Amino acid sequence: MHTTLTIIAKIEAHPDQIERLKTELDKLIEPTRKEAGCIQYDLHQDNNNPAVFLFYENWETRDLWLTHMESEHLKAYVAATEGAVASFVLNEMSRI
Repeated sequence: MHTTLTIIAKIEAHPDQIERLKTELDKLIEPTRKEAGCIQYDLHQDNNNPAVFLFYENWETRDLWLTHMESEHLKAYVAATEGAVASFVLNEMSRI
């Protein structure tokens, strides 16, 4: 049985908030990669639409990812980006 969880998180900034959002998303990378269960945590920016960011994440288990979702650095990100995010879509996925 494959228990690894893949997360695809697509975050789109309001056009005048791109750099602010990028700065705050970048701050998440180092502390998240140190978390228990984090296998991969990579941030991408769309080449044709710089307002679109995507996190590609792999976690050992869903429970460890849920712990990440309650982390202080993620709470700080949410507070710091209030009003900057136009849309947010998160998919929990399993490799076939």
